Amino acid sequence: MRKLRWGVLGAAHIALAKVIPAMQRGRLTEVVALASRSIQRAQEAAGRLGIPRAYGSYEALLADAEVEAVYIPLPNHLHVPWSIKALEAGKHVLCEKPLAMSVQEAETLVAAGRRHAHLKLMEAFMYRHHPQWVKTAQLVREGRVGQLRTIHSFFSYFNRDPANVRNQAEIGGGGLLDIGCYCVSLARFLCGREPIRVAALVEFDPDFRTDRLASGLLDFGDVTSTFTCGTQLTPYQRVQVFGTQGRIEIEIPFNAPPDRPCCMWHHTETELNMIELAVCDQYTIQGDLFSQAVLNDTPVPTPIEDAVANLRVIEALFRSHTAGGWVNVG
Repeated sequence: MRKLRWGVLGAAHIALAKVIPAMQRGRLTEVVALASRSIQRAQEAAGRLGIPRAYGSYEALLADAEVEAVYIPLPNHLHVPWSIKALEAGKHVLCEKPLAMSVQEAETLVAAGRRHAHLKLMEAFMYRHHPQWVKTAQLVREGRVGQLRTIHSFFSYFNRDPANVRNQAEIGGGGLLDIGCYCVSLARFLCGREPIRVAALVEFDPDFRTDRLASGLLDFGDVTSTFTCGTQLTPYQRVQVFGTQGRIEIEIPFNAPPDRPCCMWHHTETELNMIELAVCDQYTIQGDLFSQAVLNDTPVPTPIEDAVANLRVIEALFRSHTAGGWVNVG
């Protein structure tokens, strides 16, 4: 199978340091162009990464007939408008999470995707494609923890830089959209359905006006999920999955390292098994799976409606904080 030709809109750190190098190692991905608002920055980044073409505007890259798909790592408020422009230019779209700043905005992109149904559109939630999550879902599905009852997750980092996009409320900054979205997503992923109601407590930074500490509780009926995320805490991440007859612990659930094995533990009533996953890069896997869907004209691994559903839960969490109690999702 040939490789899909990719362009990248923006020279964000995540793109230059993680996603592009990972996709350059893919079986089905070839990065042929990069665009930035500064031609000098685009040329410097493209030269460093061995990308053949650099553009000083996003429009110029979208006009490149050789580019078949685009990866969009722009700040949150630019995800929807540039994804729509990419679709209108005839490009398949892989857009960073969160897909949008609100459910309403996300639905405009879903509608655009339906108008261009021959093109693939997906949110870039890379963690779901890592073998440790494939294994976790398999263990839960096979009843290897008994009946799934509750999921606990934690994700934090420390960032007080006012120039960082994560600390700018007007363009979609804040912890719930940046990292809390993982905690919500994994619970929905493992449960295979949407929560009925949620409750949350959120603390906002007085200067940035972004949420810097949030704890949430998701009620799926017979399963609960609790999480805490913070942007001004010591860096940490961990997930625990509890059932009636076992437990799964994932050591590095979200930022899985691409250069060493990942570990997870499966506890049962009688034994403890450490599961070591082979070295892999979840960004490479993501790029190859999306490219395979394009080249074979098959569904993408995660339908775009999943991104809207995740945002719907996040919006409910904010409403719960304001209301001071449980709120229904939907």
